[in-house]
Amino acid sequence: MATKLFVAGLPYSMTDDELRDLFVEYGTVASAQVITDRETNRSKGFGFVEMSTEDESKNAIQGLNGKDVNGRPLTVNEARPREDRPRPSFGGGRNDRNDRRDSIGNNFRRARR
Repeated sequence: MATKLFVAGLPYSMTDDELRDLFVEYGTVASAQVITDRETNRSKGFGFVEMSTEDESKNAIQGLNGKDVNGRPLTVNEARPREDRPRPSFGGGRNDRNDRRDSIGNNFRRARR
């Protein structure tokens, strides 16, 4: 069964292929992904690697955790499952400013009658 690893402390210039090459000496790499910023497409300095077996994952953790890569120490551990977070609401309803305008306008109209 494949095991997913979390890798932090990556150089910002690292690519998916370079991340894969870093882990391939510890076993079969099913996937390797450097996480990038959506707007700038620049690496966020961490990523995920999926090893094909649990033993290979343990060997990779032992071999690479704390290893210096381009002047940055790596942190490698087993990835936790992604937690479901509530999605933010981006409006669509009325805001306080519009509510105040309506109440002021209505009061003005009532007073004029």
